[in-house]
Amino acid sequence: MRRPLFAVLVLAVVFLSACGGDEGSNLAPDATPGEVPDLLGSYVVNGFDPLGTEYGGHLTVTEGEGPNRYRLQWIITGSIQQATARLEGNRLIVEWSTVDGLNRDASGTAEYTVTEAGELYGTRTVVGSDEVGTEEAFPNE
Repeated sequence: MRRPLFAVLVLAVVFLSACGGDEGSNLAPDATPGEVPDLLGSYVVNGFDPLGTEYGGHLTVTEGEGPNRYRLQWIITGSIQQATARLEGNRLIVEWSTVDGLNRDASGTAEYTVTEAGELYGTRTVVGSDEVGTEEAFPNE
């Protein structure tokens, strides 16, 4: 009877260590500024808003007006958000606003680091809050 329990505990520890915390994140190394991969396309998004609420969804990145300029649209838990962004080195600097759903008046900024694999990770702020959220976006293949 102890062997099955031990096996279950070992599997639980392996699973939790693979899924937990920032150390379990499998992001590629940061892209070298000037050698950032193409950002256009769709992404799967996971994040925590500034209040610590977890969310997920979809991000689309399209061309903006001018070089190194982009338009972004998130369809995430509870809302649709849009943004303009500019690439500075390997950092994507974003100004976003909610266009539909919960908290329609919400807006803020974000700053993401781009990885060699075209992943995005960084922080998001909301106007009127001192707290900071986090977000990761993974390209859909």
